[in-house]
Amino acid sequence: MKIVLKRDRQTGRQIVAVLEQLLIGSGHLLRLFHTVRHLRGEQIAYRLYYRLARPLVARQALASITALPRRSWVRPWVAPLVAPRSQVDQGVFEFLGERGCVETAGDWNAVNKTKLWLYNLHYLDDLNAVDADARPDQQGWLIRRWIDDNPPLAGHGWEPYPLSLRIGNLVKWCARQTQVSPEWLVSMGRQAQALAAQEERHILANHLFANGKALTFAGAFFAGDQGGRWLKSGLRILDREISEQFLPDGGHFELSPMYHSTLLWDMCDLVNLAERSGVPELLERAAAWRGVIERGLTWLESMCHPDGEISFFNDAAFGIAPQFQPIKAYAGALGCLGSKGLTEVLSCTHLRDTGYIAVLLGQGGKALLDVAAVGPTYQPGHAHADTLGFELSLFGQRVLVNSGTSRYGEDTERQRQRSTAAHNTVEIDGEDSSEVWAGFRVARRARPSVPDIWREPGMEGEELRIRCAHDGYRRLPGRPIHQRQWTFATGRLRMIDSLSGQFRKAVCRFYLHPDVQVAGNQELHLQSGHRILWSVSGGAANVVPSTWHPQFGACVPSHCIEIQFDSAELIVDFSWK
Repeated sequence: MKIVLKRDRQTGRQIVAVLEQLLIGSGHLLRLFHTVRHLRGEQIAYRLYYRLARPLVARQALASITALPRRSWVRPWVAPLVAPRSQVDQGVFEFLGERGCVETAGDWNAVNKTKLWLYNLHYLDDLNAVDADARPDQQGWLIRRWIDDNPPLAGHGWEPYPLSLRIGNLVKWCARQTQVSPEWLVSMGRQAQALAAQEERHILANHLFANGKALTFAGAFFAGDQGGRWLKSGLRILDREISEQFLPDGGHFELSPMYHSTLLWDMCDLVNLAERSGVPELLERAAAWRGVIERGLTWLESMCHPDGEISFFNDAAFGIAPQFQPIKAYAGALGCLGSKGLTEVLSCTHLRDTGYIAVLLGQGGKALLDVAAVGPTYQPGHAHADTLGFELSLFGQRVLVNSGTSRYGEDTERQRQRSTAAHNTVEIDGEDSSEVWAGFRVARRARPSVPDIWREPGMEGEELRIRCAHDGYRRLPGRPIHQRQWTFATGRLRMIDSLSGQFRKAVCRFYLHPDVQVAGNQELHLQSGHRILWSVSGGAANVVPSTWHPQFGACVPSHCIEIQFDSAELIVDFSWK
């Protein structure tokens, strides 16, 4: 007898409801269930494979390898060197605001450094940093030292993500040299082989993209059968991931302006690689890649503040990814130009696929609104619980900012920075709108409605109104819904936060940039001398000390306007001249 299970949305919801009831007594198991149920089968299968088949993976990575011939390129590698110098002196490195030294082989895996710091050490980004070509002896020392101190599959440096970034850096460096040590070439081949044996299909998203880019670079650099296999593997990954990860509105699907910037630079690298290597398989894809770059440039410009830097939605910080202007210049040198951005006051761009809205306010003013879902569903590791949050610049200066990101890991500060309470939105009953946990996991997620965007005549001219709601708090006993409406007019902004359903406590927060001075009588002063007035109806406001985290390792004192709801509706007005 053959049993057929017919699965539709209603059936799926019923199954989830039954499982929730079974797990309701264990908060951790329930949270784990709501995290794991979004994973793809591929992720689960590869996680099991890498755990159970480690000896097989090791044999594949350590298979014998001989000297590999280099491909003949049309032109040597040339690209902008914009990354900050990380090797401040020979053997002395600075990452994430912290210095460290490589004096012994053990320093590459030092127990007194975070894993993220050690990852940065193993990337060898300094090979393509500012003035890297003016320091050939130092760079040669760095490559030799890494090879000597890091035997195959030993330590953090042989994990697939640092392997991916280092392979790209080594190829770029070696492709600029007239002669390369055979020992280095063998090591590069060994690293590519190790990466090919452990593609990050258990993680997917930007990690798998990085694997694909690295294998493509290795395959374009090395000739012969082995180089051809790496090229084929890399392009197979990229063909799938580029179309999936870059959405039709141009944005990267992890919804982080920082990661978008990183991958947009990677796309420029791929087009550059096609032109300089002359590899036919790359050249036939270059036109499509240029289209991704052009759409990505337009998206990134929309998501930058008037100061030219990225906004802080989800995991985002300065100093990690290239800035917008260098990316634009690199893309322009490759013949890629984005569309012109907003120019008219109170004009708005709705980035429908990624879920952001940019509003141009004039006189150096811009608002960036988050009406996005947590995505991608199967890999929301860089997501924050920031639904219906926003950032605001006025007169070319940041005024309202999200928390930023100063660290990864699983500690309480990482959890706080991802929480709803660290963003310019509403927290209900002390809970997060999406259940962020364990550093890079999300259980139940807020689902925003399709935003309404319309214009109406106002007392002092036309008004732009945007309204959206989300159901992230429906899991709470009172099943509340949060709706926010922004009303933009010349020189002012009104927000109406409405809560339906039952709740015990609700708090709305507005985080001020550290350069914004808090004055009396609900007044804010900007460095430019401009003043901003604010008022509240339906709640009790206090200005409390806070912090802002614009870079990894950075914690800058600031202030937060914290408003306790008195009823189910809160109205907050900001005005400026």
